[in-house]
Amino acid sequence: MSRQNAIAQARSHFDSGVFFTTLGRRVALATESQRADSAPLLRHYLSEEIESQLVLLGFVCEIVENPVPGMPPFLVGERIESPARPTVLLYGHGDVIGGDAANWSNGRSPWEVKAEDDRWYGRGIADNKAQHSINLAALAAVFAERGELGFNAKIIFEMGEEVGSPGLGAVCEMLRERLSADLLIASDGPRQRAPSPTVFLGSRGALHFRLSISNPFGARHSGNWGGVLANPATLMANALASLVDGRGRIRINGLLPPPIPTQVRARVADLEIGKDEGDPPLSPNWGEPGLTPAERVFAWNTLEVLAMQAGNVAAPVSAIPRAAEAVCQLRFVVGTDWKRAKELIEAHLAREGFDGIEVTIEASGGATRLDPDNPWVTFAERSIEATTGKRVTLLPNLGGTIPNECFADTLGLPTIWIPHSYPGCRQHAPDEHVLAPVMREALELMTGVFWDLGEQLR
Repeated sequence: MSRQNAIAQARSHFDSGVFFTTLGRRVALATESQRADSAPLLRHYLSEEIESQLVLLGFVCEIVENPVPGMPPFLVGERIESPARPTVLLYGHGDVIGGDAANWSNGRSPWEVKAEDDRWYGRGIADNKAQHSINLAALAAVFAERGELGFNAKIIFEMGEEVGSPGLGAVCEMLRERLSADLLIASDGPRQRAPSPTVFLGSRGALHFRLSISNPFGARHSGNWGGVLANPATLMANALASLVDGRGRIRINGLLPPPIPTQVRARVADLEIGKDEGDPPLSPNWGEPGLTPAERVFAWNTLEVLAMQAGNVAAPVSAIPRAAEAVCQLRFVVGTDWKRAKELIEAHLAREGFDGIEVTIEASGGATRLDPDNPWVTFAERSIEATTGKRVTLLPNLGGTIPNECFADTLGLPTIWIPHSYPGCRQHAPDEHVLAPVMREALELMTGVFWDLGEQLR
């Protein structure tokens, strides 16, 4: 019985093709949480794909109905081996973004895993089906070698992450004692670079808001009324420029973060952005001046205009449009006064002379960041480095947003995220894929992490 044997079992599981077959079956289930008619399939994924595998590992599982009406249920499970052993909470999600089948290239289907060289294509394969499948397979490898896990394991698994994780916070609050643990270990998002095993300790928060302006008298002829009637499209363009300038710098002082902590700056100092094959070139002089690209992504706030509309671009007419709208997104780090965003944006627009623009907050989630000096961080780094022989890239937080607030704040857990994808995976887009070498290495390193957890009190 040894760590090396467990890792060898995991490697054999991958090399034999069993992992590919399992992943192919899971990707074939079109678990699009945005579609009301997917409800039976979402429940099937929980019971037949996740619960059935966990039961083989001795978990006691329950399907928990979502407190939000019409939203998919959760799976909650636990395997308690000894009160003296550490308890780990696991998390994953089985729902995916819409398949967008018409836009996949080279005859690929979103619902069929297709291997081309080192790339495996399929909708949801990176986000999150390969990732949670790796973690479950790693648990199984440890269990097969040791005859037990060596630690207590709990899991909460959802099917609504791609629609904002409705009900997840409420379920965590409701089951606070049942989900209590020493730490969370989960996998989502990309590595910082494909070859680099990565750990991140939280995520930036995200806040979506809509700006709207209209006139009460409708569209009017631009020749007869141009120059004397305010144009909603012009007002919106200038209002947006007042929020974020032509170099991508946020101009709302109240929504800037505090200075970057020294330990955070040290952790991202040597990171390079956009260096993997297929990555887009970075825009020169874009974003907050005086920061490195890594500091802009992992340690600062960004404001992006996601969509805007005025008139009919496909068939324009010579008229001042009746209305204009824009949807924006603020990505923010810990310490940002984001709960006052509506008040701060409205005050800024008023100061800039844009009194007629309505601000609506449409979605939000807080930022989290575990202290990089937490002992569990050191544990994860040492375990992964022992398996891979590589230095771990440690990110204070993910540049994107995941529902970590539920675990870090509601449950009060240290949170360790070990991603198994990479930045060029095209998640949410056509031709979503994962890299086979990354998955194979991830299966090995997760087996090592779970093995080492069972050694904590031995």
